[in-house]
Amino acid sequence: MGDMLPQEPLPTEIDAEKLNAAVDAAFQPAEGLTAAFVVTWKGRLIAERYAEGVTAQTPLESWSMGKSVTAALFGILVKDGVYDLDQPAPIPEWQTPGDPRAKIRIADLLHMSSGLRIRAPQDPDYDPSGPYPDHVYLYTGGVNSFHYAATRPLQWPPNTVGRYRNTDPVLINYLIRLGVEKRGEEYLSFPQRVLFDKLGIRTMVIETDPFGNFLGQGYEVGSGRDWARLGNLFLQGGVWNGERILPEGYTTFVSTLAPAWAADDRPIYGAFFWLNGDRQYPVPRDAYYMAGAGGQTTLIIPSHDLVVVRLGHYRGALYATSGFDKALALMLEAVPKAQKAGAQ
Repeated sequence: MGDMLPQEPLPTEIDAEKLNAAVDAAFQPAEGLTAAFVVTWKGRLIAERYAEGVTAQTPLESWSMGKSVTAALFGILVKDGVYDLDQPAPIPEWQTPGDPRAKIRIADLLHMSSGLRIRAPQDPDYDPSGPYPDHVYLYTGGVNSFHYAATRPLQWPPNTVGRYRNTDPVLINYLIRLGVEKRGEEYLSFPQRVLFDKLGIRTMVIETDPFGNFLGQGYEVGSGRDWARLGNLFLQGGVWNGERILPEGYTTFVSTLAPAWAADDRPIYGAFFWLNGDRQYPVPRDAYYMAGAGGQTTLIIPSHDLVVVRLGHYRGALYATSGFDKALALMLEAVPKAQKAGAQ
């Protein structure tokens, strides 16, 4: 909950030499511009290092890792009975009789498979020489991001095609605001009250659009330790200090392959979390992770009780991959497997 570290030496089952080698590897090559590397094992911080000028309390760019924050905030509303994952998403702009978007379920939005049409850089047919992508415009447009996303047309039937598009997390954030305000609660303090304060997260800030809507699709900053705290909430099945924060089974939901992505033979996306189904990282397939532009990563590895956070500066991302992969391989050698492999 705080920043005081335990005084006891590392558990004997951890190979300290390989652990140190993993930390060294995470900062190689220097061109990778890694800013923070934080590792917890069974909830205990066992390794961390920061670039010059960065500390354990420095908020760093995190980008689309914010989608996983959104998943957590929405999970709290599911636990409270405000929403059900299988219900049609009650977006006000879709309530005209005959609107085909009214059939989009909340789970379809969380699975990045709403079928809504926008231009996004990860689309297979994306042409960078074409018009400015809506995916980015939802950050930069100076518009009401919730209304903009809600007024996009359907491209495919819901739950048939998986696409990484910012419409879906923006609309989940829209539902968060609607749900919070319907309960008569203050919206802008909601993340701090129900999530950050519960976990001891004190550096995280989510920016808003000009209309006061959280840009939770990925416009936030947070320290390495605070991302590790959020990762541990999911590693621990949504329970923190004996209190259930997320609903029963929710961490399994977010870390299970989305049906529309499975149909496309891409075993890489759950619900606002990426999956290691294609072995993107040299860790077991049970791993799932938050990911953001520039190589921002919070990796949850249940089979080894690990949470690994890597934050860095955008222009170093292409160089950082090799060092991070080596660090992860060494990390798996440094710690034992969990007694209940794959347990969440």
